[in-house]
Amino acid sequence: MEFKKEIIHLTNVPEVVDQIVNELRSNVLNTLRRKGAVVGISGGIDSSVSLALSVKAFGADKILGVMLPEKDSSPDSAMLAQKLADTYRVKTLTENITGALEGYGCYQRRDESVACVFPEYNPKTYKMKIGVKQSNVSQNLPPIFYLTIVDPYGKEQSKMLPAAEYLQIVAASNFKQRSRMSMLYYHAERLHYAVIGTPNKHEVEQGFFVKYGDGGADVMPIGKLYKTQVYQLASYLGVPQEIIDRTPTTDTYTAEQTQEEFFYQIPFKQMDILWYAYENKFPLAEVAKEMDMTVDALEKIFENFARKQQTTDYLRRAPIHM
Repeated sequence: MEFKKEIIHLTNVPEVVDQIVNELRSNVLNTLRRKGAVVGISGGIDSSVSLALSVKAFGADKILGVMLPEKDSSPDSAMLAQKLADTYRVKTLTENITGALEGYGCYQRRDESVACVFPEYNPKTYKMKIGVKQSNVSQNLPPIFYLTIVDPYGKEQSKMLPAAEYLQIVAASNFKQRSRMSMLYYHAERLHYAVIGTPNKHEVEQGFFVKYGDGGADVMPIGKLYKTQVYQLASYLGVPQEIIDRTPTTDTYTAEQTQEEFFYQIPFKQMDILWYAYENKFPLAEVAKEMDMTVDALEKIFENFARKQQTTDYLRRAPIHM
């Protein structure tokens, strides 16, 4: 097969949708013996496509869309999530998890670590985020995370995050995904429904998910789809254009942040093509020529992919039975 930039584009979207819907229906109704689906909706493209597929599989009357905001969430998330639910005429409810996160000490533990790096940080007036240096991909360096704070006047400061503070910020932030999944399972169990997961192929295979958080669902209908393909399905399924046009974000920290900035380091349109080449072992020279890259730069990106798979392997592992 010749390598081309268009290689990951689906040419048979209706067939792919029908296949996913049939498998989703069989897995939920026959294998899991559940009678409907609960989907956490956030106004993002992945949860929107997962909801649309679920509606097609079970009917709108067998779907519950759950919005799970907390005090750091963007108001746009709730607005777009409700627009999505209205489009597909599904029942929704809102579970604000701020109280649960305060009980876990999520914000306190996170802010404590931020203040270790920036003593002037005040969570009442400052915003914060963490992100990885983008240039490390081309230099074949392990990801180096930086902490950025934004003062009340919009001025940003960034510093490299020491390991201990990085780990505590991430561990505290992961309470958000795990709290959301606990709430989704509450509603799934009371309704005898299945929880539908929303991670796409990159999130699963590169480890951009929280173990027993957004990685803890019953079925993941888009888990084998590249982001480009998720967008193709979104257009076909009638997902609202505002959601399709929205830049993918983490919606985890108080300062605005894209998924590329936080984890991937490469725009998804390029990453999709390169990941396909990487996992299908296309010759480096052939890929580099098509992508107008040097072989050396491409090799470094592939090594970065391999490192991410290796370091996040434990996230994909089931519990070890002794």
